[in-house]
Amino acid sequence: MKKLAKTPVSRRSVLAAGLAGAGVLAMPAILRAQDRSVKVGVYGGYFKDSFDKHIFPGFTEATGIAVESVAEPTGEAWLVQLEQAARAGQAPADLSMMSQVAMLKGQATELWTPIDTDRLENVDNLLEQFINSYPDGRVAGIGAVAWYITLVTNTDVYPEAPDSWAALWDESNRDRIGLLALVSNSFLLEVTAKTFFGGTNALDSEEGQLAAFEKLAEVRPNVRLWYRDEAQFEQALKSGEIPMGQYYHDVTGLAAADGYPVRSTFPQEGGILDSGSWALSRASEKVEEAHIFIDYMSQPEIQSLMSRRVGTAPTVRRELLDLTDEEFDAVSSEIDPIIPRYDLYTSKADWLNQKWTEMIAG
Repeated sequence: MKKLAKTPVSRRSVLAAGLAGAGVLAMPAILRAQDRSVKVGVYGGYFKDSFDKHIFPGFTEATGIAVESVAEPTGEAWLVQLEQAARAGQAPADLSMMSQVAMLKGQATELWTPIDTDRLENVDNLLEQFINSYPDGRVAGIGAVAWYITLVTNTDVYPEAPDSWAALWDESNRDRIGLLALVSNSFLLEVTAKTFFGGTNALDSEEGQLAAFEKLAEVRPNVRLWYRDEAQFEQALKSGEIPMGQYYHDVTGLAAADGYPVRSTFPQEGGILDSGSWALSRASEKVEEAHIFIDYMSQPEIQSLMSRRVGTAPTVRRELLDLTDEEFDAVSSEIDPIIPRYDLYTSKADWLNQKWTEMIAG
């Protein structure tokens, strides 16, 4: 809920449409003061509507804390608004769902009030990659939702599923592939590093980044579409016009369930695991309410519910979930994922964008 960075609105809308009611979990009576509230920023459109209808009422029933939801704009516009408001001592939202790059940029200005994990009973449920920390170890954010980008194919054109991202480079796939159009949302440098250079730590140096760019440039003859419009690629994938590419695992699964000849494959190198975090504005005075909210959302029961109804990958450990193997496989994988190098998209953003334009999608 892709949307989550910049997760595109179209994907959020598709995912949110299936969200079902949240279970009500017991909370101490002392927390149930009816005059308490918290403002929560979530991506707008159907995604926000679904939280308003199915998630927030359950939280309020369990805790007595009312939720005032705020529609976030996509991209980094919300980060800018939060920064400007915080300088004036105001919080357009107490908690916001933020992309990982926005989390890092907010850290640079101390925008996020550190989360006190001692106040979160469910923090130990979380997978390590979903705890976002300041360089000094303070916790800046807690994983809200996650999603995978995988290798997708049209089953009429490819009766057998590919098992490696290396298929993108195969000469037999010339002019058949659709890939995301930006270095910062395709994560193709990380895919290249994991597939050909032993892992994403190969991107630690500029020399390693250039080597990955050069290898990735070899895929260009196979790319028919560098897409920004998800709907355009999805339609071409369904029809077989562009029968291979990278796309969102959950959305592809929904299309397959609707009878389209498409599949999502977790390659042996892993799917790309992206996520959004709950972050607390330093201007907020609702610190206690924010901690209660984050703790509620980190419960295995809530994460299982969202996996079933929304198609998001859970942020908590597999063994804590009551998902069947089929339900878990529909949204996630136990293959080690490719974790994006978000640090590079803040520290070297201009250089990476320049090289991407020169060598890849220009």
